[in-house]
Amino acid sequence: MLHPQAQALLRLMVEKGIPPTHTLPHEKAREFYLMRRTVTQPEPPECGLVRNLSAPGQAGEIPLRLYRPLGSDSGQALPVLVYYHGGGWVIGDLDTHDVLCRELCNGAGCAVVSVDYRLAPEHRYPAAVEDAIAATRWIHANAQELGLDASRLAVGGDSAGGNLAAVVALTERDAGAGGLPIAFQLLIYPATDQRRGWPSHTTNGEGYLLTRDTITYFHDLYVGDQQADLDWRMSPLLHENHANLPPAFVLTAGYDPLRDEGVAYAQKLSEAGNRAALVSFERQIHGFITMGKVLDEANVAVQLCASQLREALRAG
Repeated sequence: MLHPQAQALLRLMVEKGIPPTHTLPHEKAREFYLMRRTVTQPEPPECGLVRNLSAPGQAGEIPLRLYRPLGSDSGQALPVLVYYHGGGWVIGDLDTHDVLCRELCNGAGCAVVSVDYRLAPEHRYPAAVEDAIAATRWIHANAQELGLDASRLAVGGDSAGGNLAAVVALTERDAGAGGLPIAFQLLIYPATDQRRGWPSHTTNGEGYLLTRDTITYFHDLYVGDQQADLDWRMSPLLHENHANLPPAFVLTAGYDPLRDEGVAYAQKLSEAGNRAALVSFERQIHGFITMGKVLDEANVAVQLCASQLREALRAG
């Protein structure tokens, strides 16, 4: 049932001798991830505004990129998605996810702020979590100056970024009256359980781009202490309380090692009384949503995420 286009992409990678990520030094893995976008990602659509910013963090400035949709009024306070990119907390940056952020911005009619959090192994856990929280709070605090509506703020991300989005939502809920009023969670094949024991880690653990070996590679570079796997800031599925969280849209892929933990997180949210929708692209692989140049279903997935965002952020 693997989509023929996904099959063709995987065959091409084998024919071209593309080395598995876990066999590369992390610096080289970052270069390969960035270069791959020219092969798999669509051309970047024009936006109304693209502006680089920075927010103060515990270890210095956190680079950000603000997008406003094409045709938006510069004086209008727009709802905003704070987006955390994927890449196992080791690879990825503002440029690897630039096209996706542009697509979501235009498709949802909202602003997007992409967060370039610190990466491992130079900055191990919980550096990425700290930056995600600090950046989100800064965006909320400075919403008026940025032309944003602080009352309509969503968080989202893919893979490791989906993990960070879930953690930020839990953190702000736990902060009580002092926490941010997050309106929505967009969780794209999120990593929610660092114990890595779900069946899909075995059934999809080899041959579908993201492998068990690569997951272990990312994990070991990011986490210095294995006991941290049980910390909900690493494994949001393990938080003792999932009630009173923002509405969520969870997207998974059928041939993804992370599939089961994404499904489990959506179920946990629903069981706790939250509004949570789950959609699985059964014929797709991990990472597919950024590959709209070669995978048609990626474009459908982006449109679906954008429509969910638009609906969730529509009301003031």
